[in-house]
This record gives sequence, structure tokens and C-alpha cells, in this order.
Amino acid sequence: MENILIDIQDPVAVITINRPTKLNALNKSTIEELHQAFSSLSTNNDVKVVIVTGSGEKAFVAGADISEFANFSVEEGGKLAAKGQEILFDYVQNFNKPVIAAVNGFALGGGLELAMACHFRVASDNAKMGLPEVTLGVIPGYGGTQRLAQLVGKGRAMEMIITAGMIDANTALNYGLVNHVVEQTELLNLAKGIAEKITKNSSVAIAKAIESINAGFEDGVNGYTVEINNFGACFGTEDFKEGTTAFLEKRKANFPGK
Repeated sequence: MENILIDIQDPVAVITINRPTKLNALNKSTIEELHQAFSSLSTNNDVKVVIVTGSGEKAFVAGADISEFANFSVEEGGKLAAKGQEILFDYVQNFNKPVIAAVNGFALGGGLELAMACHFRVASDNAKMGLPEVTLGVIPGYGGTQRLAQLVGKGRAMEMIITAGMIDANTALNYGLVNHVVEQTELLNLAKGIAEKITKNSSVAIAKAIESINAGFEDGVNGYTVEINNFGACFGTEDFKEGTTAFLEKRKANFPGK
């Protein structure tokens, strides 16, 4: 891995996008490496939560590497968006373990799109977020037009995208784009603290909850039906047996993750 760092301290993995001289901009190889990292972590039974952040103090991810696609054709542009969504952005959104974005500094363009693909976001007080693609004569292509509207509402998403304006961390908190804002020095500690709470719960149930929540935002999918089916499926798991037995025995559950 040339562009990312992976630090696994069971049961939490921290992925750090590490291109500080480029403000951690997403190029083709970085997207590929992120896919490889997530693919590997998906089958690592010791890892229960993934945190994604950027190296340095200036940026989470300051956008895409424009030099890679400045001369693309219509067909090449469409393929770029389709492949990126498939191997990273949609992949992260539907990941079977919780993914927390720890947004430090600038999260612009593809960087904000990556943060929005994560299951939720926490931010440092110096964070700046925006989708400035229209200043380049293009639109967000990694799910930004869809996820931003889902998270902050149509009107705010419209304004942010067509003005290409940035918002600060407190505005993002007010919009519901991030869940918490803390000083930068406390950002990873906050993310790890939330991750620790998550790891105490059933990983099987959490995966079903992620799938069910996401279903409510998919066209042609009845989220309630997905929820009913996943609720029923939980009854056949060892985690359900352990969780209910522990509750009745008035002790903490020790979930096997099965």
C-alpha cells in the first residue's frame, strides 16, 4: 500500500489516507488500495469497526486528483464514476461492519463523498466540507448528489452543490451531516470511543441493521420488508441466543459473532 496506512488494534481498524503532499486527494490507485483494504477487513473476524481518516492536520481528503481525468471523454467519465461507486463508495456504504469517518480538515469533492458513504461521521472543529465540482464544469460523480440530499435535505444539498460553497464543522453538525464535533486532537479518541461501544454489541445484528437502514434509501426496495426479514433471521443466530440468555441471567453478553 503506497497511499494508505492500516492500523489494526483489535477489534478496531483505522485506515488513514496518506498523501499529505496532495492533501490526501483520491487518485485511481488510492481508490483501488482502499477497496483492497476494505475487502480484506470484511473477512477479518477480529475487526468489528473501521475508522477512516486522513493524514496530517489539513485534510481528510481534499478531493479527487483532477489531473487524472481532465482529458477524459464522455464515455471515460461515465466509466470513472461507475467503477468508483462500485469498488469504493457503494462498497463502503454496504460494508458489513460499521464504518466511521473521522473528518479532519478539508473534506471536499470525492473526500466528502467518501465520508458520506461511511455509516456516520465525526469531525474536528477545523473541518471544512463541500462539493465544489461545478467550478470545474462537472458534477459530483461518486454519489454526492444523492447522499448529500439524503443526509441534509434537498434544499441544503442543492445550495451546497450549485454554489460550490463550503460549510464549517458546526454548520455540518447543525445540518446533520456529522454526528459530533470535537477539537482535532480529540477526534480519533472520540471515534475510537464510539467504536468501543459498538464492539460490545452483536456484530451479526449490526450487519443486519446496516443492511436494513440502507434499504430504506434504495429505489424499488421496501425497507420495512427488509427489516422484517432481517429481524426474523436474527432469531436463528448464536448471537441472539447469547444476548437473550445473558439478559435473562442478568449478565453481560459475550457475543460469538455468529
